[in-house]
Amino acid sequence: MHNFVKKLSLILFGVTAGVMISLNFSAGADKALKAELPPLPIEELRAFTQVFGRIKSDYVEPVDDKKLITEAINGMLVGLDPHSAYLDSEEYKELQIGTQGEFGGLGIQVTMEDGLVKVISPIEDTPAFRAGIKTGDLIIKLDDTAVKGMTLNEAIKRMRGKPDTSITLTIAREGEAEPLVFTLVRAIIKIESVKAKLVEPGYGYLRVTQFQEHTGENLAQAIEKLFKESKIPMKGLVLDLRNDPGGLLNSAVAVSAAFLPANALVVYTEGRTSDAKMRLMASPEYYLRGPGKDYLTELPSAIKTVPMVTLVNGGSASASEIVAGALQDHKRSLVMGTQTFGKGSVQTILPLGNNTAIKLTTARYYTPNGQSIQAKGITPDIIDETDDASRQLRESDLSRHLRSNKNDENNGADAASVQKPNGSEDKPKSKKSTNKKKSAPMEFGSSDDLLLTRAIEHLKGIEANAKRKPTKTAKKAASS
Repeated sequence: MHNFVKKLSLILFGVTAGVMISLNFSAGADKALKAELPPLPIEELRAFTQVFGRIKSDYVEPVDDKKLITEAINGMLVGLDPHSAYLDSEEYKELQIGTQGEFGGLGIQVTMEDGLVKVISPIEDTPAFRAGIKTGDLIIKLDDTAVKGMTLNEAIKRMRGKPDTSITLTIAREGEAEPLVFTLVRAIIKIESVKAKLVEPGYGYLRVTQFQEHTGENLAQAIEKLFKESKIPMKGLVLDLRNDPGGLLNSAVAVSAAFLPANALVVYTEGRTSDAKMRLMASPEYYLRGPGKDYLTELPSAIKTVPMVTLVNGGSASASEIVAGALQDHKRSLVMGTQTFGKGSVQTILPLGNNTAIKLTTARYYTPNGQSIQAKGITPDIIDETDDASRQLRESDLSRHLRSNKNDENNGADAASVQKPNGSEDKPKSKKSTNKKKSAPMEFGSSDDLLLTRAIEHLKGIEANAKRKPTKTAKKAASS
């Protein structure tokens, strides 16, 4: 056993040294980064090889080397923050498919918290949304299997499956004394990323449900259609980003660029490497994916000036926060609703070979005025808690969440102040309820959408105030 561990230590030491030498060589052009490379953690590597050896020799059943190494990689990434992860070949493929707007499953965005799965946001027009799954719901069982002890990827795999097959979710929900049981039928999730309609003559409604590859083009088409349908000049627009969990960065830039002046700063990022430091502008080079016509050039000129209200809530995350922050900082749109989720970190997909990859947090997002989105989110100009279903969960509630700024000493205390007592969510009562207490979710953009109604009223107030103000010509005539 001693010789085995010794040999294993030498092998791992050699591999690690080789990797570090390779990194030093490849980083030769970047002397600053090269100087920052840490020395090899010899004691920690020795402890790793000892644990590896003990598992190989003493564990109750034989364990495959590949499984042990994969789990070790998984552990390294999961321990960093809620969004870094190892992607096996199947998960890597599903990630690529998901950004194209079609995949199989239930239609919920989830994260891991204290060993259990929490819902960030249900996706509109999906089985989960129609069943009444809500932001902040805590999934404690999948069919008859407890979620505690699963990795996030394992839980997601169980929830995904062939269309028309069913799965039972047992959920603990804040305010409910007993767990809720939902039986959902899986479906092919085809996400319509942009929806649009005229609420009434002169007032348009645009909803972005998720930022996908073609969201920019879809938004441009929706805007053109709205302006053509309106028989009178457009007086106001509502951009709805509620429960939008985010998506592709370039699509967020495209949506922002549709409303902002050319070359306006949309978002910037700060990280340790030069690649992680970006400034993304409202310019085609930052949102077009490859060569092609700029789909924003033919938009009506009024799209840059028509009064706007942007709706957000606690389910608005990542790319949707970038858009809301950019429009708010440039004073292009008032933001209305509740504090957003606060997912302001950049995940870079780094392929490893064999069709696997790691999703690694490499930078933080900042709004044009320099406000960190991470763990803070976007604060609306008009706080309106009419839509309060998403107030239960924020990025700052997640364990190991990244601080808003590298040197923000108060961030940890702020996050702790909103966290729930330890174990309060892990101990639902044993009795199960049926679906009796569940109500159909309110459809965003419908006649029942009170926040949309208030946004339209606000836009009408802006128009009324503009009519009451005398023009400069009228003022001169009055004074003469």
